[in-house]
Amino acid sequence: MSKRNIKYLVITILSVFSLLYGLFSQSGTEGGKKAESQRKGLIRVEKVSDGDTISVVLGGRSENVRFIGIDAPELGQRPWGKKAVEHLREIIRGSSGNVVLEYDIVSRDKYGRLLAYVRTPDGRLINELMVRDGYAVLFTFPPNVRYSDLFSKAQKEAREKKLGIWGKNGLSQSPGDYRKKHPRQ
Repeated sequence: MSKRNIKYLVITILSVFSLLYGLFSQSGTEGGKKAESQRKGLIRVEKVSDGDTISVVLGGRSENVRFIGIDAPELGQRPWGKKAVEHLREIIRGSSGNVVLEYDIVSRDKYGRLLAYVRTPDGRLINELMVRDGYAVLFTFPPNVRYSDLFSKAQKEAREKKLGIWGKNGLSQSPGDYRKKHPRQ
């Protein structure tokens, strides 16, 4: 077999594996069915790090989980960073400290955190609740866009009702703009 044919064969095999991985790693909620991740069970939350990041134990090790599709105020954005953390803690306390993770296309960010949609045991999408209640903003980062329309509607509703960061004395700077001026060390 020529080097050229071997090259095409390798590219074809890698493409097929990549396609299969993409198909099997997605877990949708079409037709009212529970997400595949919901059927797998509950995961205990160890810590709420900020308004869009939690720590959980998976496979016997601690993992940081970044909520897909939202961006909460940074802790330095007083008082909203702390308020976002407290709101997220309240939601998680209301679910007995357990959550269900649902993944999208890309599973980790550049910091090594798992990327997930996070649900309460009864199926409520915490990412959406944080936006709808005014404690986070829409943060669409393709290709993880499964619920971007839902989050957009939630943000519009929060703005119209002037909830949380959208109300009087609300957030003066987006979390993204704040991070640009205060980069991580």
